[in-house]
Amino acid sequence: MLQTMPLMEVDDIAANIADGCRLALPVEYAGVPMALMAPLLRRAPRRLTIVGVPTAGLPLDLLLGAGLVETVETSAVSLGEAGGAPCFARAIAQGAITMKDSTCPAIHAGLMAAQKGAPFTTLRGLIGTDVLHHRSDWRVLQNPFSESPDPVVAIPALHLDVAVFHAPMADREGNVWIGRRRELAAMAYASEQTFVTVERIVEGRLLDDERTAAGVLPALYVHGIAKAERGAWPYGLWGEYAPDTESLQRYARMARTEEGYRQWVQEELK
Repeated sequence: MLQTMPLMEVDDIAANIADGCRLALPVEYAGVPMALMAPLLRRAPRRLTIVGVPTAGLPLDLLLGAGLVETVETSAVSLGEAGGAPCFARAIAQGAITMKDSTCPAIHAGLMAAQKGAPFTTLRGLIGTDVLHHRSDWRVLQNPFSESPDPVVAIPALHLDVAVFHAPMADREGNVWIGRRRELAAMAYASEQTFVTVERIVEGRLLDDERTAAGVLPALYVHGIAKAERGAWPYGLWGEYAPDTESLQRYARMARTEEGYRQWVQEELK
């Protein structure tokens, strides 16, 4: 018999993001949880650390505009075709946040180490880069299996408190279909808790269907699901709907000022 996972409200997910939370948000094409932003801004948890997997966009910018973010760790911050992220640019210029600049491989390496319970993992591609120069928490080590000089960079495990994302569907057991977006699984594996908003709840068990099973995040890694139709808007969602580029561009224009930011939030996040 199919065991059911109780559905949450989106507000309930926001309530699980506390002051000081280390929160993971996905890249723009992988299911951005925009439906969570309005309740999260209302709840206003402080001193957040945001990890963009592996980049960050509008959700981070919204949280920055509200003054809720203390630290950012990601490989890039932008609004894609809409241009730069205005609140992020202001926060950097004002020195209002701690920025831990990374790379896409380094973000994934840190998540992989956390998933496997390892204290760190290693990469070579960072040797000689300015990114490495500015990351005092990364260490250059000699490969212990090489008799000749062979430096590698040790990346500490990237542990997360909460991961959130949006997906097309889940079943009543709590299995979530993420398709090819494996960064969503990496977030969940490295996080203490994972919450997902979905377009719909389907009957049957996604793991029992050969057409969907390979792209399923099992319910074992999911702590709560909320239904939120068009929950990635104004971003798109693969196989469901395209991004609303005009709305993203409008945000990029308006958020150049704090007054414009507040107006966009009032008008668009209801």
